[in-house]
Amino acid sequence: MVARTYTVAFEGVEARIVEVQCALAAGMPAFSIVGLPDKAVSEARDRVRAALAALSIALPMRRITVNLSPADLPKEGSHFDLPIAIALLAAIEIVPKEEVESLVSIGELALDGRIVAVVGALPAAMAAAAEDCALICPKSCGAEAAWVGATQVFAPATLTEALRHLTGQQPLAPARPGEVETPPAARDLRDVKGQERAKRALEIAAAGRHHLFMAGPPGSGKSMLAARLPGILPPLSALEALETSMVHSLSGLLSEGGISRNRPFREPHHTASMAAMIGGGRGARPGEVSLAHNGVLFLDEFPEFPRPVLETLRQPIETGEVVVARANAHVRYPCRFLLVAAANPCRCGYLGDPARACARVPQCGADYLGRISGPLMDRFDLRIEVPAVDWRELDLPAAGDSSATVAARVAAAREIQSRRFADHPQIRVNAEAEGVVLDQIAAPDAEGREFLGKVAARFGLTARGYHRVLRTARTIADLDGSDPVRAPHLAEAVSYRLTFAAAR
Repeated sequence: MVARTYTVAFEGVEARIVEVQCALAAGMPAFSIVGLPDKAVSEARDRVRAALAALSIALPMRRITVNLSPADLPKEGSHFDLPIAIALLAAIEIVPKEEVESLVSIGELALDGRIVAVVGALPAAMAAAAEDCALICPKSCGAEAAWVGATQVFAPATLTEALRHLTGQQPLAPARPGEVETPPAARDLRDVKGQERAKRALEIAAAGRHHLFMAGPPGSGKSMLAARLPGILPPLSALEALETSMVHSLSGLLSEGGISRNRPFREPHHTASMAAMIGGGRGARPGEVSLAHNGVLFLDEFPEFPRPVLETLRQPIETGEVVVARANAHVRYPCRFLLVAAANPCRCGYLGDPARACARVPQCGADYLGRISGPLMDRFDLRIEVPAVDWRELDLPAAGDSSATVAARVAAAREIQSRRFADHPQIRVNAEAEGVVLDQIAAPDAEGREFLGKVAARFGLTARGYHRVLRTARTIADLDGSDPVRAPHLAEAVSYRLTFAAAR
């Protein structure tokens, strides 16, 4: 008999589909699990035996073999317990076999028969819907899985409840989706005094999802600015919320089945390993770049990250996806994120202050920022200096636009892009446009084309840099409400692009 379980499956992520087959045969009593199981899977036989004993169900005195198919795919985790138990109940004809054939199930069994929560309920529900199957999952995962809406989700608390449902004695009501999480109060951009150029760069980054690099002395407000970026970003669309929640589901980060419309904001420490950043480890779990999908990845103290970790960001930035490759599996995760990096101008942090700078000026600054490779720096559309704020400015009342005002302009620019790329569903924002599409939407007027040609020749823009200037100028024009890309839009885009160019 077969009870299927799907461990990872949704758009942008490769599916891992496993069928649990249970067979009874003559011979000495034994309970074996085959199909490259790990220790947690092998121990399922003891958990299943104890759970069935709690229901007063005695296993037949025959050899029982559970096959996890395909046999050459390594199996990890405790979520195979429930499908193994259901397949076994069907094999000994306690549960009707036809009920199991159109069923997807995941869940860990406690020794007393309770069904314990596991990660990945949301993508499992997506896979079940794709196969036109119902899903049985732990009660605490039901609200999460029910967000899919395209399939019935049943969430028993115990194996007894699952058995009664499958035999028709006491059918379960389908689970209902969890609550949409209430967004926390966003930090206001007006709290940051001064730094008007940095605030403008933050607005452009949010409007077109352009990567931003900030350099400035300690205490100049780089982290404050980054922390206020979520407050000016538009909420996740329904599709984006589902995509993001599926990645978080695989990492067990969804709270009580609730789905948030807030964009993720991830800020890993600079001691993060490559597996933590890109993904990997046990089960090839998503890394920080994928947990920041459709949101913001903030890397403070950027040059302090290990060089190999920084270099692994180059490909995900360009493609919007990352492949976690292992000897026995290749798992593909989405990672369309807005990268915000912050750094001191040098190791001591006071490169531009003659009274406080170290004796190695200016070489210390070149050496410190030189830890960031040219190809990686080339991927930042916006590069700004964040100077120290004079104490007299701190005594002044808050000035400038609030986060709500800036968010309204960002939302208007995003709406323009949504209409612009309606015929190109793979493109959502200006930063993703390329090739013929970019030529069509960001072609500058005659004055702008002449200006950009002079800049490219004078400063030696790379092909990537040239196109990134066009994308940034297109976003600036959208914020300005302009259909054509004009010379002033290009001039502002170039001004952000050429910061630190001499240092490179």
